[in-house]
Amino acid sequence: MSADFVFGIHAVNALLERAPQDILELFIMKDREDKRMQPLIQQARQHGISIQFCNRRTLDDMVSGQHQGIVAKARLASSGTESDLATILEQKDKPFLLVLDGVTDPHNLGAILRSADAAGVHAVISPKDRSVKLTAVVRKVACGAAEAVPFITVTNLARTLRELQEAGVWVVGTAGETETTIYQADFKGPLAIVLGAEGEGLRRLTRETCDSLVKIPMFGTVSSLNVSVAAGICLFEAVRQRT
Repeated sequence: MSADFVFGIHAVNALLERAPQDILELFIMKDREDKRMQPLIQQARQHGISIQFCNRRTLDDMVSGQHQGIVAKARLASSGTESDLATILEQKDKPFLLVLDGVTDPHNLGAILRSADAAGVHAVISPKDRSVKLTAVVRKVACGAAEAVPFITVTNLARTLRELQEAGVWVVGTAGETETTIYQADFKGPLAIVLGAEGEGLRRLTRETCDSLVKIPMFGTVSSLNVSVAAGICLFEAVRQRT
């Protein structure tokens, strides 16, 4: 594990509840001991976590984003690897995976991780290159989901998709040009849903590797959805079918 910063009330609270032993130090803005902050301070003290009260500028210099007056320095798990993915496939009878083909916006990844956690996804998979990593902003937006859902980065996404297929996982890509909707697809078995990058969609090789393609039906004037919104819709259609 490497040390990094987690910031924002919801993200720090999730870390305090899930893994307080990994928090090395807590930094709180002076005069910010309000009703939302007091329970966090009490919880941190119960776990023996060192608390430093700082001015706003000190916190601003630590992180880039809306810290809401609280920053935690913590030991955080880094991204998983192909071997971690292999372990997950061995342990799950009916894997439920989400694959991201080049998502670069940290806010989108954070929102996607929240949806993945809520839907019970076993792992989120992303290529190492030309994709956003688990940054402090991602962790803040994810509100604790970044620590709960395994985030696997792989060297060659197409090869990983083929390995999933060899393991019996049905790989479904999302693409607007297909006629099959998510409501017509079968998401009940071992499943990997693949979403493309913001604005660009799936890369050609990724699209060609998928077992099938589906789309979210659109009835309004807009032609596409934000990738984090699309992820939530696809994941919970799968949840509906699988339960």
